[in-house]
Amino acid sequence: MTSAGRFAPSPSGELHVGNLRTAILAWLFARSTGRKFLLRVEDLDRARAGAEAGQLRDLAAVGVAWDGDVVRQTAREPLYAAAINRLQEAGLTYECFCTRREIQEAPSAPHAPQGAYPGTCRNLDPAELEFKRSTRPAALRLRAETGEYSVHDLVHGGFTGVVDDFVLRRNDGVTAYNLAVVVDDAEQGVDQVVRGDDLLPSTPRQAYLASLLHIPAPEYAHVPLVVNADSVRLAKRDGAVTLADLEAAGRSADAVRDRLLESLGLPHGPLERALAVFDPAVLPREPWVWSAP
Repeated sequence: MTSAGRFAPSPSGELHVGNLRTAILAWLFARSTGRKFLLRVEDLDRARAGAEAGQLRDLAAVGVAWDGDVVRQTAREPLYAAAINRLQEAGLTYECFCTRREIQEAPSAPHAPQGAYPGTCRNLDPAELEFKRSTRPAALRLRAETGEYSVHDLVHGGFTGVVDDFVLRRNDGVTAYNLAVVVDDAEQGVDQVVRGDDLLPSTPRQAYLASLLHIPAPEYAHVPLVVNADSVRLAKRDGAVTLADLEAAGRSADAVRDRLLESLGLPHGPLERALAVFDPAVLPREPWVWSAP
């Protein structure tokens, strides 16, 4: 299978300039290493009408082209179910009936980091299990056999993060992100994942899950975010941050693309010009502060 990089937006709304900058970087990383570049729509959660079409249009407008057809997660549930079955057969799952509030209010396990699942449902006896099944539907959690896992990142170097009994399938039957992304990347031949560094903390969970499924972990590069003047991750509430807003203010898609390339120390123009001089080793390592034109 040909190796590939990818960009995988969630169709919850318009892409902002931070999303577009990460997409450009993912394209540059993939193309500079001879990889295919794939586009996957991560639509397992509720999608906003028209969002996907708008996102594809904006990516094309800044020059991000992809290979093959767009893949959507909602069409891939049989792949996720097969992976979950493998984990179940290996005794690596259990049912969980906890609500979000119960998890937040439960005392943490000794030495467990904040936010880690405390294991409330990990060892229910048959009577407890039968009773809880009568009260509410169950989520399915991984029965993790480690509390941490290490990955290597092209930007951050070695990183060790928390692995807890994270959710594989929600109690509404929808596959959870951490499992879907691992299965999708493996099935699509994605061996390079470039994304925002806000997702670095979840990466050890995904790499550990890949190891349980006997899937090689991809090469990771978690790139700095675009932030607002308060050093907070950029969001649509920060004003003119989408292509549509910026075009309404008189900035063309080409002008936005050039500004994003400039923030990376790369030349203006079509992305192929940036590709000719792209060097991950000299990319900025700090967040970039966006100011509206």
